[in-house]
Amino acid sequence: MARRYWDETTETMDRGDLDALVDERIRYTVRYAAEHSSFYKKWFAEEQIDPAAVTCHEDLLDLPVISGQVIREHQPPAAADFAFRSVKWDEVFTVHETSGTSGVPKTFFLTWEDWERYAEKYARAFTAQGIGTGDRLVLCTSYGMNIGANTMTLAARDMGVAVIPEGKCTFPVRVVRNYHPTAIVGSVFKLLRLARRLRAEGIEPQDSGVQRLVIGGEGFAAESRAHLEKVWGCEVYNTYGSTEGTMCGECQVKNGLHCPEDLVHVDLYDPALRRFVRDGEEGRLVLTTLLPPGGKAGTLLLNYDTEDWSRVVSRGTCPCGRTHMKIEPPWREAESVAVAGCAVNRVDIERAVFQPENMAYLTGEYEAFVYGEEDETVLRVSMECEDLAAADRNTIKNRFLETLFKDKPDLAEACEEGRCRVLFHFTAPGGLELAAVRGRPKRLVDRR
Repeated sequence: MARRYWDETTETMDRGDLDALVDERIRYTVRYAAEHSSFYKKWFAEEQIDPAAVTCHEDLLDLPVISGQVIREHQPPAAADFAFRSVKWDEVFTVHETSGTSGVPKTFFLTWEDWERYAEKYARAFTAQGIGTGDRLVLCTSYGMNIGANTMTLAARDMGVAVIPEGKCTFPVRVVRNYHPTAIVGSVFKLLRLARRLRAEGIEPQDSGVQRLVIGGEGFAAESRAHLEKVWGCEVYNTYGSTEGTMCGECQVKNGLHCPEDLVHVDLYDPALRRFVRDGEEGRLVLTTLLPPGGKAGTLLLNYDTEDWSRVVSRGTCPCGRTHMKIEPPWREAESVAVAGCAVNRVDIERAVFQPENMAYLTGEYEAFVYGEEDETVLRVSMECEDLAAADRNTIKNRFLETLFKDKPDLAEACEEGRCRVLFHFTAPGGLELAAVRGRPKRLVDRR
């Protein structure tokens, strides 16, 4: 029988005791930053902040927010050294970079202690999702400068879970046939493609023995989750992680991602309003590394703006028994574009594509492009059909627009006024532009 909790004492801690633990770690972490990070030494002096005056999580709200651009400005080639490195080189275990999709890659340094804390976060998430001793876990996340696969591997080692480290979801079908994995980590689209490959070789995904799917590294619509669960006949869980250390995961209740509050502190900030928001309001996730007294970190962050949006779902006790806060699955600001003055995110498009009526005809693969003339914006959505000739295109179009306009009434108004048009294109399998793109393609592209 799988464990219910990885660290029951911490995960079910009374809210008052948990807040006290967080405050203790904030005090130590801020002092550590002032003593060991050249950036924060200078930052505290320039901002005229006394590190000793930061004694609780409310005090963090008075500190400036640090952006990814600030990190880039304090590392080569913009600077002579890495100002955010907070240990000596002989204490650095590994060096990592972000993907660089939004600019020059940011560099992060991890000690072995960092790895242990990162693995702890994933061990808690996997345990909350029902994964445990004796499971066989296929990891379809890349190994290398991205920390996700290695972190999950370390977590699995501690949990007694056997890892099948494929790195990609294009592994041979014999892996499923021979090793009988019970869980797979991947993306929505990789797992849908894997399901099609299994069927092509005579294996129904629902009969494969896979009991859980874990989606990592991307936001997704509830509708795409529901479709994936139908295809595989098992539960699908959401996780959110980053090189910066924000690892959160759903429990089996599936109404928000638990944040490990004793290991990373999360606030939400609205850059337009220039203030931190209240629970229930949308804001950008701002994280602070939390170290236990005596701990070390290779790169330490205080009030770091992830540029990913979310909102606090709850700080109360979850039906699963965990007391740590839950956040809505984050969505990336970099995946939003302005269409006729309305912000449209990739997940908004995905939600409209994956409507149940549509999925009788579609594979789920899609891409959207935004074009613009002086007085009109065009949103062109391309969708891949299982059988192009048999697809009910009118049903797909109508259901798509109904869903999109319900979520985006301003966009509906713009279309009614002639300031925007939504065009549709349907292809056979393999006919989308992204089919020829290596790596993770952008599914919503602004071509203006």
